[in-house]
Amino acid sequence: MYSQGPAYAAPARHSSHRSSYQPPPSNPPGYAQSSYGAPARHSSRHSYQQAPSGPPSGADPQLWQWFTAVDVDRSGSITANELQSALLNGNWTKFDLDTVKMLMAIFDVDRSGTINYTEFAGLWKYIADWQNVFRHFDRDRSGSIDGHELADALANFGYRLTPPLLTLVEQKYASAPTEGYGPPPGITFDRFVRACVAVKTMTEAFQRADTDRDGWVQLNYEQFMSMSLSCP
Repeated sequence: MYSQGPAYAAPARHSSHRSSYQPPPSNPPGYAQSSYGAPARHSSRHSYQQAPSGPPSGADPQLWQWFTAVDVDRSGSITANELQSALLNGNWTKFDLDTVKMLMAIFDVDRSGTINYTEFAGLWKYIADWQNVFRHFDRDRSGSIDGHELADALANFGYRLTPPLLTLVEQKYASAPTEGYGPPPGITFDRFVRACVAVKTMTEAFQRADTDRDGWVQLNYEQFMSMSLSCP
């Protein structure tokens, strides 16, 4: 049964970037940092000259550089494929495409199917906040989250799942074995974010249906499917 009052809040979507954004550590635009969610190095055949329109008024210069580096086709907006190519886990693997699509869905405010600079700014802050959360719960500094660390994180967010449910979450979001063999290396940063957002989404959907807060709901088929399909 879900609990109330998380002890350690999960990052929320930010409506404004300017008041809270802190630039990432200085690295040349287009090169990966040794941390989660940094722009990856692109092929040298692309030119990272500033887009003709220039940065929006009040844009952070460093973040605008990152944005133009990711916007490979110079369209002024970022596609899911461009975003996936730019986001790396701590082990230098690309973000899972499903996670990228989830992030796009959260921050694509105008539902254009792409991310403009303003939307990118909010997304970047969101990822930076999740980086801090991930590092906090990655107790052994392995670069991935194991079952105990996942349980600790979700409990701190206020979601006290039973052991069988925790096992299901861990198995669903575990990273694929390296090179096709060996045990899964735990949950990488990208999948950790998606797992936490999924648990949050499903819990909130259940809470809306559980009007008397007794931990039980009665659903018809359409309601069940709607709740299930709303999960990232």
